[in-house]
Amino acid sequence: MAAARKKSSSSKRSTATKTTAKKAASKKAATKTAAKKTAAKKAAGGTAKRSKKAAAGSSSGSSTSRSKQTASKKAAAKGAAAKRAASSPTPRKKATPMTSSAPQVPAQAELPKPRFNKDGLGYTKEFDLGFIKEQYEALQEERVRLTGQAMRLEEEAHQLVEEAEMGDVQFDDEGGEGDTMVVERERDLALSAQAREAVAEIDAALSRIAAGTYGYSVVSGQPIPKERLEAIPWADVLVEEKVGGIGRR
Repeated sequence: MAAARKKSSSSKRSTATKTTAKKAASKKAATKTAAKKTAAKKAAGGTAKRSKKAAAGSSSGSSTSRSKQTASKKAAAKGAAAKRAASSPTPRKKATPMTSSAPQVPAQAELPKPRFNKDGLGYTKEFDLGFIKEQYEALQEERVRLTGQAMRLEEEAHQLVEEAEMGDVQFDDEGGEGDTMVVERERDLALSAQAREAVAEIDAALSRIAAGTYGYSVVSGQPIPKERLEAIPWADVLVEEKVGGIGRR
């Protein structure tokens, strides 16, 4: 009985020891498996990081490459532009206008509101109705005189041509009358043209009387001195504004 108990007790201890050993082996195996999984995760993470770095490096490299290409293209374009500029003729500089010593023309002034008489003659405070009437009559008289002068000169020029056609004038080196006739004809036509232009300026002055703006400069709007208007009734600018021209004195 005692022997049987010993065997049974020994058998139990052996079974317990085996069970303990199996458990320990299972724990070691589980620990190894967990370690392997951790190592595999670390390896996968490292690979992913290296892949990202490689992708980032590749992107940076391609961006740098594109930047270099763009810079190269810009440099080439600048070089081509410089060559074209060097081969093209140098533009001439505009000449600086010389300053004139003539007095400055006053700014455009606002014309006063005119009044009109029953005959349609416009007058203002600077140029009263009496003065305007005198100028109107002087303009009409001058118009008649210059118109007649222009017509007379034109008739004389035509008469010279008719005499030449009829053979009354000798055109040869000895006589010299042909040259004289040509000179006289050209002079008559030039004087006639001047008279016609003066008539046109008189008509413009009469229009300014009808509009109530007579006596004021058409350039600045400033009143023209009465002395100048009495000397040249059709004057339309101040002396300092005068730029010349036939009929403007």
